[in-house]
Amino acid sequence: MSENAQKIFLPDVIGKGYKQFWNFKGRYRVVKGSRASKKSKTTALWFIFNMMKYPGANTLVVRKTFRTLKDSCFTELKWAIRRFGVDALWEVKESPLEMVYVPTGQKIYFRGLDDPLKVTSITVDVGSLCWMWIEEAYEITKEADFDMLDESIRGTVEDGLFKQITMTFNPWNEHHWIKNRFFDDCIGTNERGEPQFRSRENPLSEDGEVLALTTNYLCNEWLDEADLKVFERMKIQNPRRYQVAGLGNWGIVEGLIFENWEEKVFDLEKVKTIAGIKSAFGLDFGYTNDPSAFWCGMVDMANKVIYVFDEMYKTGLVNSAIFRNILEMGYVKEKITADAAEPKSIAELRNLGMARIKAARKGKDSVNHGIQFIQDFHIVIHPKCVNFLTEISNYTWDVDKFGKRLNVPIDDFNHLMDAMRYALEDFNRAKVFSFD
Repeated sequence: MSENAQKIFLPDVIGKGYKQFWNFKGRYRVVKGSRASKKSKTTALWFIFNMMKYPGANTLVVRKTFRTLKDSCFTELKWAIRRFGVDALWEVKESPLEMVYVPTGQKIYFRGLDDPLKVTSITVDVGSLCWMWIEEAYEITKEADFDMLDESIRGTVEDGLFKQITMTFNPWNEHHWIKNRFFDDCIGTNERGEPQFRSRENPLSEDGEVLALTTNYLCNEWLDEADLKVFERMKIQNPRRYQVAGLGNWGIVEGLIFENWEEKVFDLEKVKTIAGIKSAFGLDFGYTNDPSAFWCGMVDMANKVIYVFDEMYKTGLVNSAIFRNILEMGYVKEKITADAAEPKSIAELRNLGMARIKAARKGKDSVNHGIQFIQDFHIVIHPKCVNFLTEISNYTWDVDKFGKRLNVPIDDFNHLMDAMRYALEDFNRAKVFSFD
């Protein structure tokens, strides 16, 4: 051992609750968990530690869209490098997005599914491409896209190495393909020949190739009292969300508000050539817990089609940061309809240079009128709009204490849904009474 080497005690660095995760060497390591469950941070720590432990290992980090990697996995891995105190051993590059373990030349690559050719054409300089981390795997709505990623981890590896795919995500919807594939066992077929599944009690599959774990904030010993109060409030005020965002359980989705949509790649420039088509932009304000959500769409009134082509979805943005984000996206000069509940924010954004921003109309039944209007359209969603896809596939009608469906949307998964309603109100000729 080098004289300058430092000894570390792993439990002090990574904490508790992930021993089985840390030691597993099967093909698929799948972790669904709540917020603050340490799943992403623990995963980042594992990759940095084991890249240094196994000289021939290289890692591919994937999200559905490349642009989301820098502020998520890339940042977590930089944090893990600092946590281990090995900054001097790693070269961190932003162009291209890449990390190099200097002593050996091993690399961590970053790719998005929005450029599949770059995912499948990686050639490593040293060792083997044997590990993959798919963060926010819930965003991958098509199982065939995962199969493509799975096939990219192939070939022989050096002695002592093993091939493994790690998936981390929040389990918003129990109907997602990930549940049947990794968390359930097939118990046969029904009379129509359709496979039937049952939840697996053991996190480890019989063949030892799948470890499917559920984690939550209760295993995170580094949360302070204020952090814990967030979950205790959620438990009381929003028990449905607490089951997923608090305990890491699968979200039960019934009574979807919008079922008139599809995820599909489209060429925005070609869409713009459709006769009579018009653009629409909406903004919903947030800050600490709720994101600021900006929605971008094209509306074909003649054919009743809405094309969703871009989004912004970020927490912790003051108004100047909202302006900068929309400026960088290239939409600051567009006509934007924003939440009328924030007149000061609208005025500030206008002063900053968003000259065409205006407040949405408010009035009795305006939410339901807007929903009914949108339900008459077919919504085509570009795959890069991952947050919009998550919201629209979880936006449901609320229920009362007896489980009876109400004509009121849940107060959840509604930030981009509200922004869409604001954006489309000028297309909606239904009468909405204003009380301003």
